[in-house]
This record gives sequence, structure tokens and C-alpha cells, in this order.
Amino acid sequence: MEATNYQTGNFKWTSLCRISGIAALVAGVLFRRNIGAEIVLFTGQTPPSKVGEWFTLLQNNSLLGVSLLNMFDVVDYALVGIMFLGLYVALKQTNENYMTLAAITGLVGVTIYLASNTAFCMLSLSNQYAAATTEAQKAILIATGQTMLALGHSTGAYASLLLVAVAGLIISVVMLQSRIFGKTTAYVGILAGALDLTYCSTTFASMPELDAFLLSSAGLGLMIWHILAGRKLYQLGQINQNRRCD
Repeated sequence: MEATNYQTGNFKWTSLCRISGIAALVAGVLFRRNIGAEIVLFTGQTPPSKVGEWFTLLQNNSLLGVSLLNMFDVVDYALVGIMFLGLYVALKQTNENYMTLAAITGLVGVTIYLASNTAFCMLSLSNQYAAATTEAQKAILIATGQTMLALGHSTGAYASLLLVAVAGLIISVVMLQSRIFGKTTAYVGILAGALDLTYCSTTFASMPELDAFLLSSAGLGLMIWHILAGRKLYQLGQINQNRRCD
């Protein structure tokens, strides 16, 4: 009865379900998280270690540079935040307490990440560095770039990943209790969340190869989870829209 009750009793959330479904599908297909980690894992391209090297990379290949700085994650996190809202609406009848916790945790994580990503700042600094005419100007830009890199690798970035992973894990567990989403979707979400949490627990162990593997594996799982969940959310929105028109 759960799916039926949702479909016939929540017409006012139709647009949100459809929008969140589209957001999840776009996040899964186009703006996947961890594209930078995938580049490292599959091409052997490692991120620069010095600010000057970052500026050179951003000037010579800006797309690669901003990818390694996780620019695409900014779009992905924003889309995932919209998806969380739709999943809350779809699953709150199953377990409102858990879904409220998941929505709050996930949206806080998204907000922290959007505030802590430095890809655009580093690209702007690299352009200023290329145009600088004195050593004093370059020294200031190098120091500023170092600060930006430190901010990008701050605890805020890892905290956002942790919070979003916890939110996804909670939502996936609730999915197991619901007949709206299939068990496959739930298990894929649980696996992706577990890989993210494993990464968060090992990231300070200085094992870049393991980190890249965990991030890429979690990214693949999240891509599949977003597509499966987005498809169902969009279908729910369409069902409600059709029933409203009948």
C-alpha cells in the first residue's frame, strides 16, 4: 500500500519528484563525483605537488586542471542535494525520523562542500599569475594559491564527504524497508556509502593508490545509484502528474 498511498496522496510534490529525478540522472550520467580520482586511477596522471605547477597545468590544460581540483564535484553535489529532497518526500512515509536525519545531514554536507571547493579560485589565480609582471605579484599569488590548496584539502572537504556518505547510507537502508525503490537500488547505495566511509577512515593513512581506488569504486557505485534512484523518482512524478490530469 505504501507506493499507492504515495502516488495518490502527494500531488503537490509532483514537480519536486520530477526535478529531483532529473537532477539525479544528470548527476549520474554527466557530472559524476570523483572524476579527478578516475583520471588518476586510469591514466596515471597525478595532481601537481606545488602551486606553481598547478598554475602551469591550469594554463596549459584548464579542463584537466579543474577536473583534478574536483570542479565537477561542485555541480554533482548541488544536484545530489536536490535528489536528497526528492528522496525525502518519496520515503518519509516509510521512516520519517531517519529520512529527516538523512536530509539534514546530506544538505549540510552539500553546503560545506560548495563552500570549500577551490577549483574556480585556483583557475582565477592561475590567470592572474600568468598576467603578473613583477616577482612580488607572483609571490603573493603563489602564497594565496597555497592557502587555497590547503583549504581544498581541509577537514571541511572530508567532513562534507562523510556527511553525504552517511546520508546516502541512511537513505539506502530506508529503501530496503520500502516497496517504492527496489532492493537493487538500496544495496547499490549501501555499497557506495560503505566505500565512501572506508575512504574517510583511511584517507589520513597516506595511501594514495588505495584512496584513488576507493574513491573511483564509490563513484561508480554512486553513478549507478543516482541513475536507479533518479529513474524511479522521475517515474513517481510522472505517475502523479498523470493521475492529476485524470
